Amino acid sequence: MSLLKHLFGALATPLVLALLLGVAAALLSLRGRRKGAAWLLASAAACLYLGGLVGIGEVLLTPLEREYPPLAADAALEGVGNIVVLGSGYMPRDSIPVTAALDEDGLVRIVEALRLARRMPGVRLIVSGGASPGNAPAALGYAQLARDFGVADTSLVVLQTPRDTGAEALAVASLLAGSPFLLVTSAYHMPRAMRLMHRAGQHPLAAPTGQRVGEFPSRGLHSWLPTTAGLRDTELALHEYLGLAALAIGIS
Repeated sequence: MSLLKHLFGALATPLVLALLLGVAAALLSLRGRRKGAAWLLASAAACLYLGGLVGIGEVLLTPLEREYPPLAADAALEGVGNIVVLGSGYMPRDSIPVTAALDEDGLVRIVEALRLARRMPGVRLIVSGGASPGNAPAALGYAQLARDFGVADTSLVVLQTPRDTGAEALAVASLLAGSPFLLVTSAYHMPRAMRLMHRAGQHPLAAPTGQRVGEFPSRGLHSWLPTTAGLRDTELALHEYLGLAALAIGIS
């Protein structure tokens, strides 16, 4: 099941889809089916172009990010004793700081959690995120940064085993058993994370961060030029929609 999830996740990216279409076009061309090959090449080009437009990425991300608005500055947090931060990418290397080893999403998530923790004296910070064999768990990077910012070990819980959001939800449910907590993750990822938490019997208060919609203002004709930022937004959105579809049919 894990292999299928990774396979479908890889396919839900404009670059991979365009590559597969290009390979299929080359095979058709070798067999003399040039008309079919031309259509596939045109489809590959359209996939790359549309997927690279910031506007397309924002259209896809907007419903995801709007489902859970940012946590209000005056939100009632009495009785909330834990903040849970979901994992992301972490690649520690010699001589680089932890802020460089964490990927963009992970860094934003843990910084937001630390910011919220300053509003909540006595709160416990639960950092999550495992990794495949041979890689470093994101939770360890989060924990290092939290300690660097003065979080005591007595206020820190490290969940370094869960390797995906479904496993994180189960680990949190086992640890907190229904206790209220703030859930910190990227805004585009929050809908899927909340569904998985609810399915695990938890009812967290959403604290989304790293909002991407509106990050790149329209610049006239330049908005019709594909960019790597546009590709990234489209890729993130497609990955989340695929994950939500899997949840809808009972696959985590």
